[in-house]
Amino acid sequence: MLILATNDHVVCDGISHLLCLFFFFFSFFSFPLPLSLLSLCVDLMSIIPHSYAFVALKLFLVKFLYIYVYTEKEKIAIALYPYDAIHAEDLGFKKGEKLKILEEHGEWWKAKSLTSRKEGFIPSNYVAEADTIETEEWFFKDIARKDAERQLLAPANKPGSYLIRESETSKGSYSLSIRDVDAQGLDVVKHYKIRSLDNGGYYISPKITFNDINSMIKHYHKQPDGLCRKLEKPCEKPKAQKPWDKDAWEISKESIKMVKKLGAGQFGEVWMAYYNNSTKVAVKTLKPGTMSVEAFLEEANLMKTLQHDRLVRLYAVVTKTEPIYIITEFMANGSLLDFLKSAAGCKVQLPKLIDFSAQIAEGMAYIEKKNYIHRDLRAANVLVSDSLLCKIADFGLARVIEDDQYTAREGAKFPIKWTAPEAINYGSFTIKSDMWSFGVLLYEIITYGKNPYPGMSNSEVMSSVQRGYRMPRPENCPTELYEIMTSCWKSKPDDRPTFDYIQSVLDDFYTATEGQYQQQP
Repeated sequence: MLILATNDHVVCDGISHLLCLFFFFFSFFSFPLPLSLLSLCVDLMSIIPHSYAFVALKLFLVKFLYIYVYTEKEKIAIALYPYDAIHAEDLGFKKGEKLKILEEHGEWWKAKSLTSRKEGFIPSNYVAEADTIETEEWFFKDIARKDAERQLLAPANKPGSYLIRESETSKGSYSLSIRDVDAQGLDVVKHYKIRSLDNGGYYISPKITFNDINSMIKHYHKQPDGLCRKLEKPCEKPKAQKPWDKDAWEISKESIKMVKKLGAGQFGEVWMAYYNNSTKVAVKTLKPGTMSVEAFLEEANLMKTLQHDRLVRLYAVVTKTEPIYIITEFMANGSLLDFLKSAAGCKVQLPKLIDFSAQIAEGMAYIEKKNYIHRDLRAANVLVSDSLLCKIADFGLARVIEDDQYTAREGAKFPIKWTAPEAINYGSFTIKSDMWSFGVLLYEIITYGKNPYPGMSNSEVMSSVQRGYRMPRPENCPTELYEIMTSCWKSKPDDRPTFDYIQSVLDDFYTATEGQYQQQP
């Protein structure tokens, strides 16, 4: 066509039909070109106002820009969970739907559905990049060995449940974690390193290699072939928590629908509720006069910056009218104190009790790192999820309570039995006084929620502790755990350990003398 149009002559200023054909061909059959051609195209466009050569060059430029500018930045994601749009600017989608990511900002990304062609905001933790291992049901991203064990030992999983995770020690490598049963009939988790071949393959045992991890998974589903047992089903993956609404901090009471009263305490009530009829939340209502709005908001603005997997997340507040509402994430099993006393909690065995302790120490280690103080650490202020994960709640609130029975420190509402002597006597609250409280919390955990210092009044506890009295080792409490408890109750605050240290001890309470990984089968 171009040959006929140009009569086999030069088209314009030395540009032949052959060059035009080259541009025309490229427009339909793309192949890589050096970026230096872009400037040439611009020059050519300026000297060719009309003709078929102009059409060919225009097609070329469009194709060129698409390949080198547009497609290079295009990111396609796969929906890991379904999402129902709540606001007009949201984009709803189904599990498995493909989405083109348009903008990435914080927890909410702008995307376009390749199914509906609609655009809107999506929760970033609901999707994973297409054609990556992150889209697999059995892959758990950013999870440590200890957390992998917690996930696999959750009630929803059975022996043979498994997951693949990134190795903590070898960047770019993976590990296989499997739930098993030991000789005593106790549930345990076994870990296997997945090693890489120079040619890109993988293996656990050098006796058998695989081209990819999917092939490996399929093989071990059929037979254990040296593993502790064959793979049954991927570990139940807890649904990602929907990020809180953008810029929703001070919200209206009308946006909260109270559903079920979960409990009542000294300073208010706790409810299960829905925000905007869609997001399940917990609402703590504070009795009028409990604290000033100004002091609360100052503390709450600091509290919301503390975000960690072991801290209950603070979402929003209602302060325009009393009572003040504190909106937090919902935890299905309520307080650790209530859970330990429940029928399900009474069946929890010692290893899980130690794990509860380790999780709380992890959260407190984060608070310690941030130079913050809890001031009221006890089992009643720790919440438990449906998968038995612990999160610390109410951190910092004790500082702004104005109730006389609390602030007097010897008042009836003050938690004397959990409070360090220097905090009672001098009002000296530090992370070291939190450590004292943690020791008492360990007592609550190991006794399934019994009241500390049984049979003693607050005044008796105060005077006895001043004289050097410490609670004796509870029945069925391992000596090693009791030693941790007594280290928390050292008279001198500086002699008490750090939460970072206590976390490491509790994390390895049972594994310190064992290999973390199984030998190659």
